[in-house]
Amino acid sequence: MANDTLTIIDNRTNRSYTLPIEHGTIRSMDLRQIKTGPDDFGLMGYDPAFMNTASCHSRITFIDGDRGILRYRGYNIEDLAENCTFLEVAYLLLNGELPTPEQRQEWVKQVTFHTMVHEGTRSFISHFRHDAHPMGILVSALAALSTVYPEAKNISDPECRRMQIVRLIAKTPTLAAYSYRHSLGYPIVYPDNDLSYTENFMNMLWKMVEPKYVANPVMARALDVLFILHADHEQNCSANAMRSVGSSQADPYLSAAGAASALAGPLHGGANEAVLRMLDEIGDVRNVPEYVKRIKEGKGKLMGFGHRVYKNYDPRARIIKQTAEDVFKVTGRNPKLDIAIALERVALEDEYFISRKLYPNVDFYSGIIYQAMGFKPDMFTVLFAIPRMAGWLAQWQELLEDREQKIARPRQVYLGHELRKVEKPRQTERAFVTR
Repeated sequence: MANDTLTIIDNRTNRSYTLPIEHGTIRSMDLRQIKTGPDDFGLMGYDPAFMNTASCHSRITFIDGDRGILRYRGYNIEDLAENCTFLEVAYLLLNGELPTPEQRQEWVKQVTFHTMVHEGTRSFISHFRHDAHPMGILVSALAALSTVYPEAKNISDPECRRMQIVRLIAKTPTLAAYSYRHSLGYPIVYPDNDLSYTENFMNMLWKMVEPKYVANPVMARALDVLFILHADHEQNCSANAMRSVGSSQADPYLSAAGAASALAGPLHGGANEAVLRMLDEIGDVRNVPEYVKRIKEGKGKLMGFGHRVYKNYDPRARIIKQTAEDVFKVTGRNPKLDIAIALERVALEDEYFISRKLYPNVDFYSGIIYQAMGFKPDMFTVLFAIPRMAGWLAQWQELLEDREQKIARPRQVYLGHELRKVEKPRQTERAFVTR
């Protein structure tokens, strides 16, 4: 449209500039023409932490934080969680459409076939300290796969890319399970091709001496739903890391290791563990009002509430809340759930939290479920990484197919010294003594 432009008047020079608006954005490079003179570099935007900067065009995930909407490829997250398996959702993220029955069968077959890892990789994991953090092991193992599959560097070949995508979707649960078993001092359990994606993961985690591991269907489905909810979340910190590393044309294993490293930070993948610590601190439902009072007085932080994007109820939190109820019917009710529900109820009715748009996010209930399933808190971020691999790979693939993308290289605003010269101290004359 003719009116889809922005006119800027530079009061320094009294010159005006008309910039096109496309998809609600202006191109930052269009600001470069705004100069005070021929020696001026041109105007830049300053946006710490990318609070209002779009770094790419994407067709993968849509979020409307004000309305609490999350969609993968146009499908509401609620619809996918109710009607799909994780592998179907992974296929959707990577290919743009849900698989047909024939495509689904072939996709599941390919992933199942590639769940095994090279014995050298298993040996590599076994040499970590017994108390090594599972996330550190996973990050290292992902990077090590770059040496196992050197052909992965051929990122310009679509067939080669697809093979590495299948391998990463298939092998990440295996690496995660191996790291978990190693931390417990247990022997590793090899994949079982008779089981579904989540059932096989549970088998590699928890099989002991029984001839055949049989997963509880409620628990397996709950884990599948959690995987769906965590599969992608637009341009978050780890997705941005995946794209940034991938923009240098690093292979997907190294790129994924970079993304997993970003996820390992407590401000990203470790938030649900902080929720558990908060619930432990509250201790009892009766203590919730006093705890909320302390939060309002600025004497603490309400963990699991609020989100950079969502200014409404995180749609994933609603699904997880119901999933938690299903899990506790099997495991027995965890008192933490009652504390969490009571805390949510108070916060959602209190004007202090409503005015600040502090609603429960995905981390608020997920840690309670993982703990009920038998996972230790240091495994929570690893559980996040398994499904997010699908999203990272979808973002990586989209990056490589986008002709506008180049190696990531943000600008900076330099505030340091101007030109300086080294001032050498004056040398004093040395006295020579003759003997």
